[in-house]
Amino acid sequence: MSHYLIVFLISMVPLIELRGSMVYAVGFGLPLIPSYIIAVIGNMLPVPIIFLFARKILIWGADKPVIGGFFSFCLEKGKKGGRKLQAKAGRGLFLALLLFVGIPLPGTGAWTGTLAASLLDMDFKSSVLAVMLGVILAGIIMAVGSSGVFGALGALFS
Repeated sequence: MSHYLIVFLISMVPLIELRGSMVYAVGFGLPLIPSYIIAVIGNMLPVPIIFLFARKILIWGADKPVIGGFFSFCLEKGKKGGRKLQAKAGRGLFLALLLFVGIPLPGTGAWTGTLAASLLDMDFKSSVLAVMLGVILAGIIMAVGSSGVFGALGALFS
């Protein structure tokens, strides 16, 4: 039971998120489906809070002495991600956000995607839905990758 709690908590941590929690779950031999469900829930839990409050808090703290540098970094990262999404997507911003969150690369998870959606003034419902579908996609990719399917396919075809 404590391993599932760790999966849940890891999936809530920025930058590590679901990607790291799935690797942890597979590494400790936890059943894939319950681990996946727990990781998705844990990764999605902060999303509404990030969407509704992160931009306001980051803007407020960007000029503060101790935290200003970090808050400015987070704001810039979100803006940069948002600009990239908007430039590539045009009118297909929903799909672009889904793929941005869903392709498990460093810095492209639910936290950054939600902040980017907030900074782009996307509406709440479509942002959360796109991020959730992206988290589900990333979870499937990580579960398959962590369980060795890609390595087995590589060995089969080499």
